[in-house]
Amino acid sequence: LSRWPWHDLGNYKYALVAPWAARSTYRFLTATSGSGERDLLSFAVLPVLLLRLLRSQLWISVSRHQTARSKHRIVSKSLDFEQVDRERSWDDQILPTALLFYVVNAAVPAAQGLPWWDSKGLVVAALLHAGPVEFLYYWLHRALHHHYLYARYHSHHHASIVTEPITSVIHPFAEEVVYFALFAIPLLTVMGTGTGSVALVPKMLFDVLPPLKYLMYTPSFHSLHHTQFRTNYSLFMPLYDYLYGTLDKSSDDLYERTLHGREEAPDVVHLTHLTTPDSVLHLRLGFASLAACSFATSRLRLRAAAPLAKLTSLLGSTFRAEANRLHKLNIETWVVPRYTSQYLSKDGLYAIGRLIEKAVTDAEASGARVLTLGLLNQANELNRTGELYVIRKPNLKIKIVDGTSLGRTKDVLFLGDASNKVVTVLALALCEREIQVQMVDKDMYHCLTQELRPELHKHLLISSDYSCKVWLVGDKLTDQEQRKAQAGVYLVPYSQFPPNAIREDCVYHSTPALVVPDSFENLHACENWLPRRVMSARRAAGIVHALEKWDAHECGARVTGVDKAWRAALAHGFRPYDRHGAAVAK
Repeated sequence: LSRWPWHDLGNYKYALVAPWAARSTYRFLTATSGSGERDLLSFAVLPVLLLRLLRSQLWISVSRHQTARSKHRIVSKSLDFEQVDRERSWDDQILPTALLFYVVNAAVPAAQGLPWWDSKGLVVAALLHAGPVEFLYYWLHRALHHHYLYARYHSHHHASIVTEPITSVIHPFAEEVVYFALFAIPLLTVMGTGTGSVALVPKMLFDVLPPLKYLMYTPSFHSLHHTQFRTNYSLFMPLYDYLYGTLDKSSDDLYERTLHGREEAPDVVHLTHLTTPDSVLHLRLGFASLAACSFATSRLRLRAAAPLAKLTSLLGSTFRAEANRLHKLNIETWVVPRYTSQYLSKDGLYAIGRLIEKAVTDAEASGARVLTLGLLNQANELNRTGELYVIRKPNLKIKIVDGTSLGRTKDVLFLGDASNKVVTVLALALCEREIQVQMVDKDMYHCLTQELRPELHKHLLISSDYSCKVWLVGDKLTDQEQRKAQAGVYLVPYSQFPPNAIREDCVYHSTPALVVPDSFENLHACENWLPRRVMSARRAAGIVHALEKWDAHECGARVTGVDKAWRAALAHGFRPYDRHGAAVAK
């Protein structure tokens, strides 16, 4: 009885509501004066269901925005992927509410033809909630903390130490059934006494009263129950915790401290941007279940996200999307509200450049020591991988890092963009190891001969042959070039965007990325197309830069050094990542 009956249906569970919704809507629209009054209650179930879903999603987004800000955080513990997975079915408790209202409305004559409002019913419901419901819930909750019931049911709810607004409704099915029976007491009573109405909201009574601490609880009140375990059992009214001596003594103090808040200055800021229009839904501020998975665009989500994407692109500054912690280092991710298509359009480059420059200024003002430029925020035509800001502001205290030194690989054929700084860095590292670097692009060859020392030129080779077993590819890799590859070729991107995979007989590796240390906290969203607990090399480079307290920029012609950066990254617990690790090791 811990699993919900529709668990295996996934999102198709809403099909259970469809017949009832169609029936009630049809009857409401076709009702005539001769057949009696329209049934408001039955008709209102579907809109209320949709409003509850929207309200819950908005609360999740607001809560995660506040978590990213860090100012009003109640518990300084980590929110992880396990909690996201456990709470992804938060709508399970909303669905049976709709089904029960439909069934009761159809089966009980007293629940049909209810007026829109009845003041007597409101008073009766409020008194019943404050008395029997709260009292019974208090003792039921204490019983659920008995080891027998706790181990079988309630422990699922308490697995979440960091309580979000939606955590309060995450319960096994059997436990939720008991709650439904409790909460039905006021509703069934007002129907039985003939004082029922459609708009019956007991909370309204408490809203108009002064915020007495005996009648209304706070988020910190529930949070203490999850951290202290044997205190604060009440549902909404702490009155019974006061009466029975189970109130946590720090409840008021924690509430005041949390309400006042405390700003946490970031040490590292990673500046990224949106990719496709539906990527806005993939942010941790959007849908938690989507953000917890590797991003993959779809036509349905593209259409659904189109209006939101247009609104987002009107924003005039970056916004904070994520806050993490590694040891004593505070790490934040800021998002430029522009899409890849806008970066590739020459018309919008100037405006985007101003947004990035403002973000650099804001990051320095916030106290950050390092700023990393993710994806196209470091495009050569935009700011020369960040060097433009260093030139414009010679006294810039924040260090700009493009992460070039952590984009390491051992490949022998270069294809892609000759002007990319990574090409020079990787060619230098490979030539120093006496690995022959082949290329078919003459511009790339001439560029490398100008950048590398003369004694390394012997390891550079112009070739028209695509027979190499391992390719190192950039953003400008074409489908035509891929078709020239032999079966079994390994394609390893040095760019931040993965290549368009058109060959099923070739091996496509991940973009440069690292597995984060186990001590990396509050990571519960995937970075673009990367899997869980994996981050781009450029993002990791800024963190390593701050941990090592290197006092230099790494952008433009400035390079930390491949070996130095990799040794530091490994020392701090980062590990190389690739989907085909065995092949790379070979």
